Amino acid sequence: MSSIGTDIPLAGLALRAPASVRAASSSSIGSRIDIRGLSRRFGRFTAVDNVDLQIEPGEFVTLLGPSGSGKTTLLGAIAGFAAVDEGDILVDGRSVRRVPPHKRGFGMVFQHYALFPHMTVEQNVGFPLRMAGLGRAESARRIGETLELLHLGEFAQRLPAQLSGGQQQRVAIARAIVRRPPVVLMDEPLSALDRRLREAIQIEIRELHRTLGTTIVFVTHDQGEALALSDRIAVLDKGRIVQVGSPGALYRQPGNEFVARFVGESNLLDARVLRSHGDTVVLQADGTHSFEARHVGASLAAGRQVKVLVRPERIARVAPGTAGALAATVESTVFLGEILRVDAVLPGGARVQMRCLDPRDGRLPAIGETVHLAWQAGDAWVLA
Repeated sequence: MSSIGTDIPLAGLALRAPASVRAASSSSIGSRIDIRGLSRRFGRFTAVDNVDLQIEPGEFVTLLGPSGSGKTTLLGAIAGFAAVDEGDILVDGRSVRRVPPHKRGFGMVFQHYALFPHMTVEQNVGFPLRMAGLGRAESARRIGETLELLHLGEFAQRLPAQLSGGQQQRVAIARAIVRRPPVVLMDEPLSALDRRLREAIQIEIRELHRTLGTTIVFVTHDQGEALALSDRIAVLDKGRIVQVGSPGALYRQPGNEFVARFVGESNLLDARVLRSHGDTVVLQADGTHSFEARHVGASLAAGRQVKVLVRPERIARVAPGTAGALAATVESTVFLGEILRVDAVLPGGARVQMRCLDPRDGRLPAIGETVHLAWQAGDAWVLA
């Protein structure tokens, strides 16, 4: 069987752990991490600002945010590479704030692999075991298991320069997990890979997590990666965590406009509240017909101006006169293979985007054509 990391990755390949690894993982579990009031400053600039975050044993948590949001500094503090000005980090209830990185026992995967160029794959993977003083026989067993787990056995005697980018990244992952650490930290590990390879290795990372049961803290600016991999996502902006939740919760019910824009494609409409009952709000946007949306929290007063989120794939083209439909003028259409993207403008100038399956008849809406758009009440979310 071909291995992921070659020129044509097999995105559907599932990992099959060696029997000894499967047996060990049934009883092993990752560590709990408690981050309490953590701050890190560089002069007058606050990179991490009073962050609190609890990560459960065996959980896969992604720190997601744009460049400069503080996610890598926060990961560095967990690893021990970045000093902490205030707050604490507890691992299984024990403070590690003053524990040096090499004594924390974490696995680490870097963006640029950080492999030793003069060492073979086998030697790179076994390096942490050698530093720990593990015996030859036990080291050989663990290295063999880990190479098998990541489909690297046939490359054991190759040097990093003889490997593709995907293979090198898998070697870096193997090195990080060979000691079966309770925590693995990953700093943008897939950013240097092409799309197909990224998607393939995402599958491998997720399967590794299920197999080993370790706690993983993953850093990325790519919301697609975060949605695909995570049990929970912590969204950072300007050094603060602005929302924590499951991928589905963040996508469907973002807490504010920043999260709505950063996690997934979004349509954000300015709307006026007409009336509110329970978690349903009746609104009017752009002077059009009224429509319904969901809202959680205190009742919204009539006349209040709010933002309404509707994801592009939740908008459908409907017949004229459909209740709650908005008339819009098509500005552009983009054929994306199985998906058609339609950009349209409402009478008041607000722009909306719709994504739908390519029509069976191949007919695309014409530029300047009037279309009527609608969505289910549960697919619109009020950002008060």
